[in-house]
Amino acid sequence: MLRSPFDRNVPVNLELQELLLDYSFQHLGVSSQGCVDHPIVLTEAVCNPLYSRQMMSELLFECYGIPKVAYGIDSLFSFYHNKPKNSMCSGLIISSGYQCTHVLPILEGRLDAKNCKRINLGGSQAAGYLQRLLQLKYPGHLAAITLSRMEEILHEHSYIAEDYVEELHKWRCPDYYENNVHKMQLPFSSKLLGSTLTSEEKQERRQQQLRRLQELNARRREEKLQLDQERLDRLLYVQELLEDGQMDQFHKALIELNMDSPEELQSYIQKLSSAVEQAKQKILQAEVNLEVDVVDSKPETPDLEQLEPSLEDVESMNDFDPLFSEETPGVEKPVTTVQPVFNLAAYHQLFVGTERIRAPEIIFQPSLIGEEQAGIAETLQYILDRYPKDVQEMLVQNVFLTGGNTMYPGIKARMEKELLEMRPFQSSFQVQLASNPVLDAWYGARDWALDHLDDNEVWITRKEYEEKGGEYLKEHCASNICVPIRLPKQASRSSDAQASSKGSAAGGGGAGEQA
Repeated sequence: MLRSPFDRNVPVNLELQELLLDYSFQHLGVSSQGCVDHPIVLTEAVCNPLYSRQMMSELLFECYGIPKVAYGIDSLFSFYHNKPKNSMCSGLIISSGYQCTHVLPILEGRLDAKNCKRINLGGSQAAGYLQRLLQLKYPGHLAAITLSRMEEILHEHSYIAEDYVEELHKWRCPDYYENNVHKMQLPFSSKLLGSTLTSEEKQERRQQQLRRLQELNARRREEKLQLDQERLDRLLYVQELLEDGQMDQFHKALIELNMDSPEELQSYIQKLSSAVEQAKQKILQAEVNLEVDVVDSKPETPDLEQLEPSLEDVESMNDFDPLFSEETPGVEKPVTTVQPVFNLAAYHQLFVGTERIRAPEIIFQPSLIGEEQAGIAETLQYILDRYPKDVQEMLVQNVFLTGGNTMYPGIKARMEKELLEMRPFQSSFQVQLASNPVLDAWYGARDWALDHLDDNEVWITRKEYEEKGGEYLKEHCASNICVPIRLPKQASRSSDAQASSKGSAAGGGGAGEQA
């Protein structure tokens, strides 16, 4: 469970982390039973809390019994993989991942943690924004516009506009829209409800439904007739009490029936008797109609011989045709009604137009989704302003882009345009994109581990873990900055005793002076 909304990259669920490590060891062919006799290189978040590193070190040393471990940052490992060998270069790393984006200044090969900045936007927010845009555009396909499908569209069809406003103006042109819109085909079924039924089967289904309705109505009439008959029998029993002269019981029964006089009882008996008779007649009539429907469902049609008119009749009819052309109906011709063809495949298509540039634009303009944060360009400018002019010039010579959210086409040109706007006139800068923004972090960690395998100054051993605690970190070119825990100094008991004795002596002297 996250302790704050910003701890998305901090592992705190160690049970799940243990399952992930078991899965990784199993697929690497390393047995995790007993102990793992291999050094481990592990990535962590930028400025990772000491508590999270402490729990991870405890898990690795106590549960798996590893010999040593080294911690690093994924974007710094990617930077290490793409930089020249044996060079202490400086630069600005822009790492945009699934949940957040970091801007990390590197001075002479080491991270300047004091001036690191994070933007809480990444590929997840871009995919969610694209999902909302397409769901508003196609409300009939809400279930088909899933987040996983939006991530696929985002990776394969989106791009970063060099000039966002100018690109939107281009999309207003119909020809540009027609040439650049991407059509996505959603899955659908060509079998419509009732399309496989013939006309005879449809007619039979209608007749079955009609029979069910008739049976249901007949059952309801019988139930109502039974209730009315019971009420009528009770009223007739009360009338028999009056005829037999049992007046006390008769008056009690009238009170129970909420009636005032024998005349009211007689009127209710007449109305209820007529209603019972009508209900019986309706039931009999319904049974007769049902039998007739069953018998006449398929009537036999006798073959009628076609009467051929004689030649004289035809000639006489032709003489009167001009006079009665309007009144005399002609031979009925089959009317060919053109029914509109519904293209089911076209209905299940998504036209992705301006959404291709609107979704990834949020890392430059977070206000598009209502986030009160600075974009990449504003954050970059803020970090550069914290350094002197010569350091700024050194940093912008190596602006490095890495992370899965930097794989959009056009992001390098967009960053060059943003730097051109914020840097002084005729100043130089250079933007470099990682050779593989997704896997370069793994390649960099592999290269770093092979280069420093025997360097004890970068690895944390089990002995150092037991002496200095799980939060201990050895710094290197791809690591965080080690910030030791500083506990407040506690006053000793002797000083407390001296202070209390001095206080009591001062109190006694004051009392003597008063005396």
